[in-house]
Amino acid sequence: MSNQVATDQFINDLERVAQVRSQMADCLSKLANTINQAELVGESSSGKLSLERDIEDIAAASKNLKQGVFRLLVLGDMKRGKSTFLNALIGENLLPSDVNPCTAVLTVLRYGAEKKVTIYFNDGKSPQELDFQSFKYKYTIDPAEAKKLEQEKKQAFPDVDYAVVEYPLTLLEKGIEIVDSPGLNDTEARNELSLGYVNNCHAILFVMRASQPCTLGERRYLENYIKGRGLTVFFLVNAWDQVRESLIDPDDTEELNAAENRLRQVFKANLAEYCHVDGQNIYSERVFELSSIQALRKRLKNPQADLQGTGFPEFMGALNTFLTRERAIAELRQVRTLARQTCNHTREAIERRLPLLDKDVNELKQRIESVEPEFNKLTNIRDQFQKEIINTRDTQARTISESFRSYVLNLGNTFETDFLRYQPELNLLDLLSSGKREAFNAALQKAFEQYITDKFSAWTLTAEKDINAAFRELSRSAAQYGASYSQVTDKITEKLTGQQVKVHSTGTPEDDKSPGWAKWAIGLLSLSQGNFAGVALASAGFDWKNILLNYFTVIGIGGIISAVTGIFLGPIGFALLGLGIGVLQADQARKELVKTAKKELVKHLPQVANEQSKTVYDAVKECFDSYEREVTKRINDDITSRKAELDNLLKQKASQEINRESELKRLKNLQEAVIEELRKIEAAYSNLLAYYS
Repeated sequence: MSNQVATDQFINDLERVAQVRSQMADCLSKLANTINQAELVGESSSGKLSLERDIEDIAAASKNLKQGVFRLLVLGDMKRGKSTFLNALIGENLLPSDVNPCTAVLTVLRYGAEKKVTIYFNDGKSPQELDFQSFKYKYTIDPAEAKKLEQEKKQAFPDVDYAVVEYPLTLLEKGIEIVDSPGLNDTEARNELSLGYVNNCHAILFVMRASQPCTLGERRYLENYIKGRGLTVFFLVNAWDQVRESLIDPDDTEELNAAENRLRQVFKANLAEYCHVDGQNIYSERVFELSSIQALRKRLKNPQADLQGTGFPEFMGALNTFLTRERAIAELRQVRTLARQTCNHTREAIERRLPLLDKDVNELKQRIESVEPEFNKLTNIRDQFQKEIINTRDTQARTISESFRSYVLNLGNTFETDFLRYQPELNLLDLLSSGKREAFNAALQKAFEQYITDKFSAWTLTAEKDINAAFRELSRSAAQYGASYSQVTDKITEKLTGQQVKVHSTGTPEDDKSPGWAKWAIGLLSLSQGNFAGVALASAGFDWKNILLNYFTVIGIGGIISAVTGIFLGPIGFALLGLGIGVLQADQARKELVKTAKKELVKHLPQVANEQSKTVYDAVKECFDSYEREVTKRINDDITSRKAELDNLLKQKASQEINRESELKRLKNLQEAVIEELRKIEAAYSNLLAYYS
């Protein structure tokens, strides 16, 4: 498959998805307007049906569909060719990708009718617009300078939050948004913005380099921030053409094959564990050998150039399959579920209303009074589920914060073994030289921060798994409570109307008779824009990982590093001098350094454990509190709307004569209009499925 075929197919598929999104968004918008207009008219007839929650939810879903994009986050260490890859992908030399400079700020690339760059600052300054040349000149730095800044723990542009590049490119216009990150380093690894994008992107494009296969920094990043977090990662091994160039005889086919196979074995040994989905090995669908510079040169000469042999056709085909066939279908399936739910709610409200139109005020009052015990049961179900959530919250917050406390206190037990691989290379002359002692201490501090960061990243993954398991249990409980709730609401309908409730379910999980609040609590509905990274409970309904991120990154883990490093790292070099290091061998010196570091660390661990365990407790508590607040609000809204629906009818009955025939016609028209919009949504979704089948 040529690159042009792959590119055209990708663009066509993105266009198709964009069209379906637009169609479904329009249908949802019409659905919301139709129901809202009917509710307004109902105020002067038989009363509103109290469908405010449905109107609000589908209006939000419509807005998010219209704004929806596929967000790709490009990660990789410095000088891996990230910007060159992106320029080759979009077909223009857009981002800084010269031989020397490298991107120094996080850059969001999105569609805009006009070319422009906007710099957003974190110090309160107003955003600044730049032309492309000025952006390239001002916000790129030499790799040597970047390395120096990294060693000094300084940022190149500390006042810059991120940059937004707008450009009228077809790929971007069809719904792709690309986030180009600076090179991986420990500052970025703990950067709130970068980690926020990791959590809220559709896919990560992790750029590596064939000439530097799986460096320690890359392995550390994958181990600490990618592994076990359910993220979709495409590994792009850039500069594959340089394998041939590194050979003594580039024309020796046998030697080339041997060199490439050795390299493939190295990458597979390090990346295979990140390429398993639901127990299936999809390595061939996630790891690609690219030559970005070759692809870019061809595309700059001829945008329609055949890029066969650069790896781009294969990669774009895989990315296309993932985004448009997997992620888009999952997103639109939730929209269909929401539309079906709204249609069912409207139909059920109408079915409850029609038999009551003939009842006089007194009989209507009696029937409403007769269902009061059922409403009490609904309230009891809410209280029971709320209590279970709170109990789970308290248990998890206590258990996880205690786990954190124990973890911190036990760091000293394994420090000597764990820290060996982090400590800088010990040069005795550097330590004894007052001019180089500061540099050594800086290197030691960086090593310690890497150690701390890795250790607490490992712990947060364990905590996330525990929280996720707890939410899975709550989702199962939500299904059970929802089933009980539906039985009670059916009983209410039967007592009010005197008719048995008809079953309209298709039998699929997302279309069962569970009330809307239960579907949300289970995770079958997502109304949050852009939350498709697998970070929500059950499916994509509730994003709790960003709550943890806000606590752990900004308050918790960063506080641990500053609390410990600020206390003991500075004096270590001098302490070593006091140990008579000048007469020690390097190996012994390393051991003494670790012992000294451990001694200082252990002194402060109890304080860190006590102070930061409270942060962990609050973070976990807030995850479940947010869930409980939304669940309770949705149940209360449902109960309130059901009562209001009856009160509205009773009020209208008491104040005026209702024209039964006119009202029958109005409600019938409403039901038909709602069903018609649902049919359009079903058709759009089915057509997309048929296209990809």
